[in-house]
Parts: sequence; C-alpha cells; structure tokens
Amino acid sequence: MRALNPGNGSKLEANSSKLVIQFRVFLTIKTVAMKKTCLLIYFLSFTILHAQTIIQKDPEIEKMLKEVSADSLQSYIKTLVAFGTRNTLSTQTNSQRGIGAARNWVLSKFNQFANSSSGRLTAFIDTVTLSLSRRVDTPTLLGNVVATLKGTDAKDNRIFIVSAHLDNMRTNVMDRTGNAPGANDDGSGSAAVIECARIMSKHSFSATVIFVTVSGEEQGLLGSTFMANKAKQQGWNIEAVLNNDIMGGNNSSETNIINNTQVRVFSEGLPSYELDSNAKRIRQLGLENDGKARQLARYVKEIGERYVENLQVIMIYRNDRFLRGGDHTPFVENGYAAVRITEMNENYYHQHQDVRKENNIQYGDLPDFMDFEYLRKNTCLSLCNLANLAKAPPMPKNVTIDLKNLTNFTHLYWRAPETENTKGYYVLMRETTSPVWQKKIYTEQTDVNLPYSKDNYFFAVQSVNSTGNESLPIIPAVSR
Repeated sequence: MRALNPGNGSKLEANSSKLVIQFRVFLTIKTVAMKKTCLLIYFLSFTILHAQTIIQKDPEIEKMLKEVSADSLQSYIKTLVAFGTRNTLSTQTNSQRGIGAARNWVLSKFNQFANSSSGRLTAFIDTVTLSLSRRVDTPTLLGNVVATLKGTDAKDNRIFIVSAHLDNMRTNVMDRTGNAPGANDDGSGSAAVIECARIMSKHSFSATVIFVTVSGEEQGLLGSTFMANKAKQQGWNIEAVLNNDIMGGNNSSETNIINNTQVRVFSEGLPSYELDSNAKRIRQLGLENDGKARQLARYVKEIGERYVENLQVIMIYRNDRFLRGGDHTPFVENGYAAVRITEMNENYYHQHQDVRKENNIQYGDLPDFMDFEYLRKNTCLSLCNLANLAKAPPMPKNVTIDLKNLTNFTHLYWRAPETENTKGYYVLMRETTSPVWQKKIYTEQTDVNLPYSKDNYFFAVQSVNSTGNESLPIIPAVSR
C-alpha cells in the first residue's frame, strides 16, 4: 500500500473538514426547511381535520331543557300512584282507580298540552283486545295512550318515539286488586314522557314525534308489541325509539351503591331483524358493533352529555338487562333502532314487590325512594335527543366507500337528503376498538377524501343543519 504525502494529507484533511462542515450546514438547513414544511403540512391537516369539530348547542334545545321540572315530574308520579294499581288486568270502569283511570288521566294531560300546539299535537287511546295467554286470564282491552306531534315538513316522513309503560305489578303479576304504587317502575318513565310532551308541544320540528305510554309491559310487552307490529304493517318510517323504564332511583339494593350522575343506555349489537341475510356483510366488514341500535346509543351518549350537566351516559352492550326485556325490544325485532334508558343501579326491594316491611327493610315501589332531581336529568336526556333528532335533516342517502383503488386514503361519497334544511355533513371517524366516534369532520360537499386507512378506522356520515342539529349516522356501503 502506498503511503500518502504528509503535506498533501494535511490539505486533504482540511478540505475534508470543510466539506463535512458544509455538508452538516446543508443538512441542518435542509432539515429545518423540511421540519417547517412538515409542520406546515401537519398544521394544515390538523386545521382541516380538527378545526371544525366545535360542538354547537342549539339555544332552542337549551331553553327546552330549562323547562324540565323536578316538581312537575313528582306531581305526575304522585297522581299515578294515587290510582292504587295500574295492573293491565285491573278495573277499567272505576274513574278513580285502576289502569282505565290512569290512561284516561294521561290522555287528559296530552289533550291539555295540545291546546298550546297550534293544532299539531293530537292524542288518543289506541286499543286492542287481548286474547288469553299465560299472563292474561280473561279477555282484556289493552290501551296505549298515544300523542303525535306532527312534523312541519311535508317531505319529511320520519318518526321519533319516546315511550314508557303505564302499567305496573305487585309481587304476583296476576294480582289486579291489591295496591301497587309503581312510582319508579314505570311511573318515572311515564312522567318523563308526559313532561317531554308538555315542553315539546310548544315547539315545531321538521319530523314527527310520538309520545306513548303503553300498557301490558308486565304481562309480556303486549302494548309495545301491538304498536311495533302496527308500525311495521303500516310502513311507518321510525328512525329512533327511546324507551324510558325505571329511571328515577339513585340507590341499589344489596350493594348500597348511590349514584345519580350516571345513567345506562342498553342497545343490541347484532341485529335480530334479518340477521341471516346480513351476517356475511357484517362479518366481512367488521360491523358487529355498528347496528342501528348501537348507533343510536352512541348518538344518545354524545347528545346527552353535550346538553345535560353532571350526567354520564353509560352504554351497555346488551339489548336489555341480563335475561330481561323491555318495551324497546318489539321495535328492535321489527328492524327499528330502539334503546332502553334506565337508572344506573336498580333497587329490587322497590321493584315488583308488595308494600311491606320485613327485617327492617321497606319493600314496595314508593315515591319516597325516588330522586326527582336525578329523574329530571334523565328526562332531559330523552328530551334533548328527541329535539335534536326531530330538528335535524334526514340522514344522507347512498353513503358509499370507494374501493376502486387500493390506497391508504379513504374516499367517501353520498347524496343529499330530499328536504331543504341540510347545510352540510359530518364525516365521523373512530378506531376499530373505540366505542364512540372520535373525530367529526365538517364538509358542505357530498364527498371527501381522507388520509386515513379504511383498515384502521370505521367511518360514517350524518347530515347537519344551520343550528347544528345532526341526523343519525350512516355507515357506508361498499362500491368497487
């Protein structure tokens, strides 16, 4: 190997040092420039994707919520308890006692509210004669008290329902004569329905809202089954059912837990309606957690926590409590989005019990064990969701995810609803493991191209109007 000249070597080393320094300077300048460019790109992306996620509160809905009164709710329940019993099999001819007197009183309240509705609210008792069954031992006239607040847009045939059951029971469901207060089960839900009707009847909504107190729940969901089957046969466009059942008690039996800052919303996962025909698509796209009821539950949580202070909505991934059922179930089984709203901890000392005292424990569903401020908040939960849904535009049509090209971008497109109150759209995103939507991207176009992989996220689109009222979200179909 040939040795280098020491002198030339020194010059070479000096020149090399200069080159290294110059290269480092160049890299530094280039790195700074690249960082600035990356920061600018990130900032612009962040601005586009995040700057328009400001949550709007509709002043009209806020005003409605201020009208919800714990005192009014308490007075409704006091009246319901005074009927002695509301068992579905109880007397229908006594004007002071039994299910007949109770439903006539609810009808009178609805008709009273109709006077301030400019003719938009109408009410009646929808009846059917029950045949004999395990819990019906004599032919019985069943009556659902129904009040309909007609929507103002002739092109909008959407219907939103808030329900509760008027009937109740003692320890023996067939006992139709003994006293059964039924303050919380389900006087609380019935009171919430009545209060929602009182307040909402003074306002106008694009869509139609139905307020109903059904009978026959304790006899096997008979009133709600009658209504859901009728709706299906007549082709009602029901987009959401909020069933309010046992929502005014703040403390549990056995565990002595007290909680008036949380409320449960039960929703089915896989749809019971036409599951066989949809199972392959659900499995292929990983949509086991994205049925109609589950989407409604997410919506109830988001809107409820937006408007109702000091209340956390807990989504329960079950159609109802363990091996039990409620009046939303017949609607679910007919293909409608329906959920159940229920207090956080049920007290079984005060549910389906004769009024008595044993071992220093007071049994019976008495008003003494209710928290009317908690009931007020839970009533607000139903009201703000009903109002937001009924004011919102219909859902966008034909929402589609484009798969023509395999890329890490996600291209969504859709059609505008036919009504005229749509200002724009929210594109929703969440990671596949997230129970709730995590991003809301606003656009006034009917398509969007997002730098997010469809492998890693779920997407949906909802319509929104100028006052920020959002429709229910639509999961995109697939186009190749």
